[in-house]
Amino acid sequence: MFAIARGELLQIFRNRLVLLTSIILPLAFSAYLIAQHGTFEKIGSIGFIAAAMLFVVVAIGFYTSVVTTLASRRQNLFLKRLRSTAVSDRSILSGLVLPLAVIALVQVGVILIVLGVVVGAPADVPMLVVAVLLTVLMMLGFGLATAGVTNSPEHAQVTTLPVTTLAIGVAVWVGITGTEQLAVLKRLLPGGAATELVVDAWNGTATWAQALPQFGPVAAWIVVSLALAARLFRWEPRR
Repeated sequence: MFAIARGELLQIFRNRLVLLTSIILPLAFSAYLIAQHGTFEKIGSIGFIAAAMLFVVVAIGFYTSVVTTLASRRQNLFLKRLRSTAVSDRSILSGLVLPLAVIALVQVGVILIVLGVVVGAPADVPMLVVAVLLTVLMMLGFGLATAGVTNSPEHAQVTTLPVTTLAIGVAVWVGITGTEQLAVLKRLLPGGAATELVVDAWNGTATWAQALPQFGPVAAWIVVSLALAARLFRWEPRR
């Protein structure tokens, strides 16, 4: 697994498209949000800024790169060749997505630390860490599932658009308007409960006990996305 991950990390830094989508664009957008934090705080809150940056990284950077990478490796039959070795399917997939996950987590960690330095530390760091990890897991599941219906890296520009748009849109909606109204709908949408967790963790507007209702939908979406991945993922190109 780690040998695959090491090779994949080298490929990331050689592939300009993946490098752009997984690192440069999310960091540039996050830098803009931090620089304009006063404006965006008036629109929502500091917690909203944190949630928006998180979803830009995991939706545009991580999720899109997972789909593009797996579609590319399937297209050039690299997945098929790996399956002919003694490495298990789980280890193959873990090795391919591990570098992307690490890059995403490092990015999120760095930008949230910078945000904390600029505006003040989050109220509940452990809750924030859990929210970030659950969000990454959810988007990983969606990435594996979407890769199953993506024929090529170019096709990924189309297939990733619905989930990316929905996840970021829901995060912005919930981050700005909160969940005082339409709470059930907002929490059930993918990313809605995770956004509320991030906002509450940063702003200190909920205890762990009060935040329990948000964990259920996030966990449910993780299960649903992984179930879809198990059903849809393909190791070889369609003939």
